[in-house]
Amino acid sequence: MAQRYVVQVGDPVLRKVCKEVKNFNDDLGALLDDMKTTVRAEDGAGLAAPQVGVDARVVVVDVDEGFFELVNPVIYSTKGEQVGPEGCLSVRGKQGTVIRPDKVKLEYRDRKGRKHKLTAEGFFARAVCHELDHLDGILYIDKAVEVYDIDSEGRRIEPQEDKQ
Repeated sequence: MAQRYVVQVGDPVLRKVCKEVKNFNDDLGALLDDMKTTVRAEDGAGLAAPQVGVDARVVVVDVDEGFFELVNPVIYSTKGEQVGPEGCLSVRGKQGTVIRPDKVKLEYRDRKGRKHKLTAEGFFARAVCHELDHLDGILYIDKAVEVYDIDSEGRRIEPQEDKQ
């Protein structure tokens, strides 16, 4: 398990629609292990394969509900709405306010190719939606109603008024 480099906004891999995973093998397992190491080292809530330069429909989500590996995930139901802040390991120094569903139901495969269903609510749903957007080349800044700078502690930096 190795920590991988997290690509930043501007890298074309972040704007690709990722390819479906067809081979459930040791390479996929190694990618998932590396993504787990990386998301934890970066103190993130989730990570998608394109964020580590890999064109594959793979995400990991690490939230209070647990750690989840989602291969070829598809949301089939959404309910409600939540508005809240989001950041991204691939968009350093920024945060935004994004509208997301409050509850999502999805199907996915695990690292062995077995099918599963999952229901996520609240922040868990927000994290799932954020990561699945990455698989279609969408960043939270594309959906945000506002984007603002944050400091190294994650606090919002208010714009300074020009003094003339």
